[in-house]
Amino acid sequence: MTDRVLILDFGSQFTQLIARRVRENGVYCEIMPFNTDVKKQQAFQPKAIILSGGPASVTEQTTPRAPQWVFEAKLPVLGICYGEQTMAAQLGGGVESGHDREFGRAELEIKEPSPLFDGVWQKGSRYPIWMNHGDKVTAIPPGFKVVATSEGSPFAAIADETRRFYGVQFHLEVVHTPDGAKILRNFTRGIAGCSGDWSMKAFRAEAIRRVREQVGKGKVICGLSGGVDSSVVAVLLHEAIGDQLTCVFVDHGLLRQGEAEEVVKLFRGTYNIPLIHKDASDLFLKKLDGVSDPEQKRKIIGGLFIDVFEAEAKTVGDAQFLAQGTLYPDVIESVSFTGGPSVTIKSHHNVGGLPERMHLKLVEPLRELFKDEVRALGRELGLPESLVGRHPFPGPGLAIRMPGTIDRAKLDLLRKADAVYLDEIRKAGLYDKIWQAFAVLLPVKTVGVMGDARSYDHVLALRAVTSTDGMTADSYPFEHAFLAKCATRIINECRGINRVTYDVTSKPPGTIEWE
Repeated sequence: MTDRVLILDFGSQFTQLIARRVRENGVYCEIMPFNTDVKKQQAFQPKAIILSGGPASVTEQTTPRAPQWVFEAKLPVLGICYGEQTMAAQLGGGVESGHDREFGRAELEIKEPSPLFDGVWQKGSRYPIWMNHGDKVTAIPPGFKVVATSEGSPFAAIADETRRFYGVQFHLEVVHTPDGAKILRNFTRGIAGCSGDWSMKAFRAEAIRRVREQVGKGKVICGLSGGVDSSVVAVLLHEAIGDQLTCVFVDHGLLRQGEAEEVVKLFRGTYNIPLIHKDASDLFLKKLDGVSDPEQKRKIIGGLFIDVFEAEAKTVGDAQFLAQGTLYPDVIESVSFTGGPSVTIKSHHNVGGLPERMHLKLVEPLRELFKDEVRALGRELGLPESLVGRHPFPGPGLAIRMPGTIDRAKLDLLRKADAVYLDEIRKAGLYDKIWQAFAVLLPVKTVGVMGDARSYDHVLALRAVTSTDGMTADSYPFEHAFLAKCATRIINECRGINRVTYDVTSKPPGTIEWE
C-alpha cells in the first residue's frame, strides 16, 4: 500500500489546496472532517497528519479540536493556521484573539534552522508568505521552539523536532506563499518519510482492478456529456469491462459548436464503445421557452435530463450499475461539517444527480481525484489532448452563458461567436495558458453603424481567466490587438452582433466553481 497522509479539515477555504499540493509531490492523501469517527481516521493508516486552517476561534470552548489520538500516535503532525493554534492550545500553549490580525501578504523571518525549511528557507532571511488569521499563538507548548516570526506573529512557525510536531501560522498551500509546496514536500517526503510513489499509472491499474471486482459480469450505464470527467470514466470502464458498458449521451441542444458530433465520432468510431445518442434538443428548448431566471433554467434542464436519461437507460435492459464522474471535491463538499455557499454555487453549474428510483449501484472510479488529476489520468489512458485539455463546461451548457430567455437563433449565434473566439485563442497559442475562455450573449442590444446603415443588435462579452489551482483566478491579460482581431472577426462573421466587450474579472481565494 502506498504511503498516505491524512488531512483533518477544520473548515478552511484552502483545505482542498493542501491535498492538491501534497499529491503534486507524489504522496497520496485524503481529507476528513476533524470530527470523523476516530476509528475511520485510524483505519486510514496515515504516515503523517496535517491539521488544516478554519474560521473558528480556539479561544472559544465549543470550537473544533484535533482528536487526542493525533498527538499520541507518534506520527509527524503539521498544523496550518487554525491547525497550529489548536495544536498549541491542546499541548499546553496559549492562544489569544482580538489583536494583531494578519490578512494577506506578509514577510516571514527565519530564526532557527528546521527540517521543515531545509533547502528552501535559510536562517536570518526573510520570505513572502500569505496570512489569514485573527487569533494568534501567544505561548508555545513545552518541547517546542520558535523557528520563524512575522511582524504580527511571534510564533509564525514552531517546531518540536523530537516528536516531529510542526505548526505554521501562514498558509503554505496557496500560490501567494511561493515556496509553500516545497515546505509541504519537506514535511511529507523528508520528515514523514513518504515514498512519493503515487502516480496516475498506479492509479489506473488499481482503478481497473476495483471496477472489475465491483462490477463482476454486470452491465454498467454511463452518462456521457462529452466533458473531461465523463469521458475519462467511459474510457477507463471500457478498458476494465469492455462491452458490459453502455454510454448514454443526452444532447440537450445547449452544447458548443460541433460538440455532439465530436462525442459520437470519438466514442463510437475511435473507441467503439456502445453508445446511445439521444437528440432531445427540441424538448429542452420547448421547456425553456420564455424562461429567464437562471436558477429556474438550471432546474428545468436538470429535471428533463434525468427524465430523458432514465428513459434511454431502460432500453439497455438488465443494467445493475450507474457510472458517474464524481470527483474528490464533490466527495469533500458532501461531507463538509461547515456547510457554506458551495451547495448554492454548485446548483448554478450542475444539472442535478440521478434519482434513487433507478435502483442502480454507483460506480465512481474518479471519486479520489481532483480535476487536474483526472486530466492526467485521461492522458495516461490515451485520450486526445483536444479532449483532455478542454476548458471546463458546466452541465447547463450555453443556458448560463445566455442571460435572459433562450431560443434556437440566439443559441446558434452564441455558438458561432464562441467558436470564433476560441479559434483565435488557439491560433495565438493561448488555449493551454488559459483555464477557461468563453463568450456570453448579453440580454441587451445596442445601436451601431455598420457600413452605411444603422444596426440594432446584440452585445457579446468575452471572458478568459487564468488559474494555477482552480481555486483562485484572474482575467487573462490579452493584448489589445488580439481583442480587436477577435471583435472584428465576430462582428463580420456573426450577423446579429454589433459590439464586443472583454469582461475583466477575478475570483478571490476560496472560489472553486467555474462558469
